[in-house]
Amino acid sequence: MKEWQKLLWIIGIFLAAFYIPWESVLIRQAGLEAFMMLQDYARQHVLTCLIPAFFIAGAISVFVSQAAVLKYFGAKANKILSYSVASVSGSVLAVCSCTVLPLFAGIYTRGAGIGPATAFLYSGPAINVLAIILTAKVLGWQLGLARAIGAVIFSIVTGLLMAFIFRKDDANRETGEIFLPEDEGKGRALWQDAVYMLVMVLILVFASFAKPSEDDGSAWRMIFSVKWFLVMGLLVVLGIMLKKWFVKDELKGWVQATWDFAKQILPLLFGGVLVAGFLLGRPGYPALIPESYIQMLVGGNSLGANFFASVVGAFMYFATLTEVPILQGLIGSGMGQGPALALLLAGPALSLPSMITIGSIMGVKKTVVYCAIVVIQSTLAGMAYGYLMG
Repeated sequence: MKEWQKLLWIIGIFLAAFYIPWESVLIRQAGLEAFMMLQDYARQHVLTCLIPAFFIAGAISVFVSQAAVLKYFGAKANKILSYSVASVSGSVLAVCSCTVLPLFAGIYTRGAGIGPATAFLYSGPAINVLAIILTAKVLGWQLGLARAIGAVIFSIVTGLLMAFIFRKDDANRETGEIFLPEDEGKGRALWQDAVYMLVMVLILVFASFAKPSEDDGSAWRMIFSVKWFLVMGLLVVLGIMLKKWFVKDELKGWVQATWDFAKQILPLLFGGVLVAGFLLGRPGYPALIPESYIQMLVGGNSLGANFFASVVGAFMYFATLTEVPILQGLIGSGMGQGPALALLLAGPALSLPSMITIGSIMGVKKTVVYCAIVVIQSTLAGMAYGYLMG
C-alpha cells in the first residue's frame, strides 16, 4: 500500500470516528449488525469454505499449466466445451458468491478468457443443487425450476456477453500480455493431478455441506451426519498424495500461492461484509435500511419492483441456502413472484463483498459491466416469470 493510501485510510477512520452519530440507537444497531454479520460469516464460511477454496486456487495457480487453462477456457477455446464446463461447475462446487472468488481468481489469472471465467464466476454460487432443491420444496416447484433454468442460461449468456464486450482485452492477453509456457510435465501423470484436484474439491463440498431440513431426503441427512468422517478420510488421502507425488519445492509454491490469494481477497471481503451488515443487516434484524422498506418496494410485478429486487439481491450478502427462508418471509409479507425470482438469480451470485473483491481481480470496468449484466438479466427474468405466474 502506498503512503498516500495509508494517509487516506487514517483520515477516513478519523472522520468516521468524529462524525458518525453513535448516540443514535439506529446507528448503534447498524454497527452491531455489521460485526454480527462478520461473526456469522467467520463461523459459517471461513474454515469450511474459504480456506479449502484458497488452497484449491493456489493449486490451480501452481499445478495447472497455463497452456491447459488456455486450451479449455481461453478466449479461442472451443466455446461449446468451455462454456459447458463453466456453466455446470456450480452444480459440483455448490459454493457461495464469496467462496467462489479465490477459485475464479486462480482461473482468471492463469489466462482463462473473460467469457468462460465469468460464466464460472456466476455458476459457482448460482447453480447450487441443494439450494435449488430447497427452493422447490419451500417456495414451490415452479420457482425452483425457474431458478435452475435461469441460472444455467444466465451463466452462459453472461459469459458470452462479457467475451463480446471485452473481446479486445482477451485478444491482447493472448497476443502479448500473457506468457504461455510449454506444457511441461512435472513427473506426475495427468490422472494424478486430476485426482489431487478432485480430492480437494470434495473436501470443499463436504466441509461446507449444509444441514438439511427434516423434509429433505434421508440420503441428504445421512451425508450430513457423516460429512466430517468423509472430510477426515479425504484429508488423509490428500496427505498421502502430497507426500508421494509432490516434491518439497512444489508444496512451498502451493502454500505461497494460497497465502497470496488470501492476502488479496480476505481484507476486502471482510470489509465488504462489514459494510453490507451496517447497511442491510442480517435477515430479521434491522440495520440502517429497514427491511420493511424493502418489502414495500418489491410487491407486484412491475419493472421497478423487479429491478429493485435485483439490485437489493446483488448488494445484500446471502450465506448459502439462507436466501430461501428470507424469501419465504418476504413472500409472506407480500413480495411478488417475479421479484422473488429476480432476487434468487441476482442474490446468491453477487454481494457487496464479492463486488469489491472482483474489482480487485479483473478491474472496476469489467466488474461494473458484469454486475450490470446480472442485474438486467435478473430483472427481465423476474418480469417474464411474474407475467407467466400471474
